[in-house]
Amino acid sequence: MSNAFVPSEVFFTKGVGKHKRKLQSFEEALRDAGIAGFNLVRVSSIYPPGCKIVSRAKGLTKLRPGQIVFCIMADSQTDEPNRLACAGIGLALPAEKSKHGYIAEHHGYGMRQSVCADYVEDMAATMLATTQGITLEPDKAYNERKEIYQAQGLVVKTRAIVQTAEGDKAGLWTTVVAAAVFVQTAE
Repeated sequence: MSNAFVPSEVFFTKGVGKHKRKLQSFEEALRDAGIAGFNLVRVSSIYPPGCKIVSRAKGLTKLRPGQIVFCIMADSQTDEPNRLACAGIGLALPAEKSKHGYIAEHHGYGMRQSVCADYVEDMAATMLATTQGITLEPDKAYNERKEIYQAQGLVVKTRAIVQTAEGDKAGLWTTVVAAAVFVQTAE
């Protein structure tokens, strides 16, 4: 399977956009995130083994305008003044580098940035842990479960990128996006 498309790099980005039209507010958020110039294809939640995390600036240099780009994206929109919109991406990496990790996305309302970050990290870590045979107690707080994962050597690293924004006071559409953007480098 040497011709299989497996991303070799990923970068994380986020943005906010406001406009009187919903679609244009989404476009503005993509521009703020630096990814408006690509044909974005949403994919599910697997972080490929051996994939390297790079900075947004470095990842963007490897993409061309109009390119089809795979990403995991969360977005949320509101035209209600002061309504808090959130979009977050969480990553959980396994201790064993030859295994895949998980990326989780969440979009919604009313979650502050730190709460959304914990939520998406927890989802990604939980998906990873359950594939490795850990029985979970859903009533335990994420920090308690995180200690269990780390004690068993299963989840090595988690991270999150979250964008929140309050709905525009004048009623403009406000959009938030967060994304994990995959890059395939030539081998």
